[in-house]
Amino acid sequence: MSGDPAQISWTGPGGAFLKSVPVIGDWRGRLAFTEYDAAFPFRPLRHFLVFGVPADQRRGEHAHLLCHQYLICVAGSCAAVVDDGTRREEVVLDRPELGLYMPPMIWGTQYRYSPDAVLLVLASHHYDPADYIRDYQDFLAATAANG
Repeated sequence: MSGDPAQISWTGPGGAFLKSVPVIGDWRGRLAFTEYDAAFPFRPLRHFLVFGVPADQRRGEHAHLLCHQYLICVAGSCAAVVDDGTRREEVVLDRPELGLYMPPMIWGTQYRYSPDAVLLVLASHHYDPADYIRDYQDFLAATAANG
């Protein structure tokens, strides 16, 4: 088995992190998995897939008030920016055994999707439009008020 589930390879703005997930394999292929227990940052209530994104387009460009997210590019690759209002960093999601955790109040943007990219997003909450901050200046004001 490779990809120690406790291995965090990068810690970013606002508590965002990259984490390798376990991978098992044999002559039939490889399997990457995540078990939702105390070691995982939240229990997902929803998932969605982002795919067919033109290379020049951006997705995300918002923050959540309460929702936690975990992003895994299960095919292809994309770049992700995480921003807590004071620090901004970019990571590349390019393999299915690597996940990006984004806690609430992180401005997230995904872009540079490869033609074959499929981004799996696990979310801690059901969809609620009131949970979104969609204007970056409003996000900065909210982080300053909380900070």
